[in-house]
Amino acid sequence: MAKLWHRRLAGGITGETPVPQKPWSLINPKDQAWGCSSFMDNMQTEWIDLGRRSGLKVHRVSIGSMRLPKVEDEAVRLMRQAIDAGMTYIDTSRGYGDSEIKVGRSLKDGYREKVILSTKWSPWLQKVERSDEPTADCTYKRILESMARLDVDTLDFYQVWNIDSEEHYQQAIAKGGMLDGIRRAMNEGLVKHTGFTTHDSPENISRYIDEADWCEVILFTYNVMNQTYKEVVAKAHEKGIGTIVMNPVGGGILAEGSPVMAKALGHDRLAETAHRYLAGDANVDTILCGMSRPSDITSTLENYAKPPMTSKERGAVEEVAAKLSKANMGFCTGCKYCMPCPQGLDIPGIMHIVYLDRLLQCPETARFQYGWVANPREHNTAGDCTECGECEPKCTQKLDIMEQMKYAAKRLDAGE
Repeated sequence: MAKLWHRRLAGGITGETPVPQKPWSLINPKDQAWGCSSFMDNMQTEWIDLGRRSGLKVHRVSIGSMRLPKVEDEAVRLMRQAIDAGMTYIDTSRGYGDSEIKVGRSLKDGYREKVILSTKWSPWLQKVERSDEPTADCTYKRILESMARLDVDTLDFYQVWNIDSEEHYQQAIAKGGMLDGIRRAMNEGLVKHTGFTTHDSPENISRYIDEADWCEVILFTYNVMNQTYKEVVAKAHEKGIGTIVMNPVGGGILAEGSPVMAKALGHDRLAETAHRYLAGDANVDTILCGMSRPSDITSTLENYAKPPMTSKERGAVEEVAAKLSKANMGFCTGCKYCMPCPQGLDIPGIMHIVYLDRLLQCPETARFQYGWVANPREHNTAGDCTECGECEPKCTQKLDIMEQMKYAAKRLDAGE
């Protein structure tokens, strides 16, 4: 399997021209209704180094599998059409519901040999079992479980999922920690490469980049609406670490089409703006295209086929985005001084959702992201706010947090 995989990625590994394969999506008549001709019209051909450490190559647009169609057959068709169009790096996770199972099925019939497959997990984001801890043994167990769910013999990447604090970074790299579990799997030939995903502070990430000689790729959030990690993306690229971008259209803000952003830009080509903005940053190796319908793929590939933004164009767009930032709009900046909440609410997270819904007018994106922030089973939804008032005196922006919780509860908990 491993040798075959390296041969099939000829253009990505050795620089040779791969032998064209007849796409599965063109063989299956049902897929004609999915507009597969549009996929092939913008098929990716340019190979990009996924950093220098991994020795792998990818195309500019890759697959993010968190939002695959609910119907498994549709998910398989969509995945295979994306792969046929040159989206050869796949990002999934043990925490993405049945994503690993759908991805695994899509990789049958020779598709496994066409892709770079990556999955991830951490106990601070998802405890599969109550006893889960950031230990080597537990991580190794989760690796085997993901391989079984994906039904593969090897994983090209297994990453530490969401290093979001110094504490979690230290847990990952400690002796007997997560990294040791990944290394065991690598030594046994089960995993080929590793790295991490992150939502930590740029200052912490910068230090991790200096220290983590084991890290081959990092998955960052980076888009025209959120440039928090722009400088550390550049630093990782300089160090030879592969740079992968999630949320390229602002977690859905620009795909949904914020009327506020459209008015500020003077046009409604928001997704195109987002893609051309990232295409103009040479420090970005590849972006993840979240897929739930064929148009997600076709529009992204069409946008990436257009000229990247120049530095001047990027600067102009950044100025517009800055004016719509939470800080400039006098809203929650995510400083977390209001935390911890006695009721266990993620106050900054819910305030961000309110920002999406109320200020940027993106209700669909707000509802989707709220599902990640609030969990009714753990009683930490906006409606669980008791109006104790402990948070408001700590708020640097002097916001009416309790009123915003009421708004979120009415709009999102009640589904209005």
